[in-house]
Amino acid sequence: MKRISLLAMLALAACATVPPPVSAIPTAGLGQVAALGGVRVRPVELFEDSRCPALVRCVWAGQVRLLVDVTRSDDAHQQRELTMGQPQDIDWGVLTLTDVQPPKLAPGATDPAAYRFTFRFEPAR
Repeated sequence: MKRISLLAMLALAACATVPPPVSAIPTAGLGQVAALGGVRVRPVELFEDSRCPALVRCVWAGQVRLLVDVTRSDDAHQQRELTMGQPQDIDWGVLTLTDVQPPKLAPGATDPAAYRFTFRFEPAR
């Protein structure tokens, strides 16, 4: 009976969901590059991080605005300003800034080196 229980636990463990490797997530810090299926996105400058800090009551949730360089595989290049959660049309598709880490924990500045920006790219058809 113990063997059957052990085999059942091993079978269930094999079905566990494994998160994608960190390298598969299109994330980059300032000056770094995120590869997104045919385009490379490099965050250049953080214009605004007015997100409401955790455990603080805010009238407005705030926003993050970021300047990025976007380069296609044939080296065609564009600069765009992205606002988190707002899809931006570029010549080759739609680019969205989907997440910004770390979360804002307190009023005041976050070290620019700590930021990680996550993107989604939907190629034009």
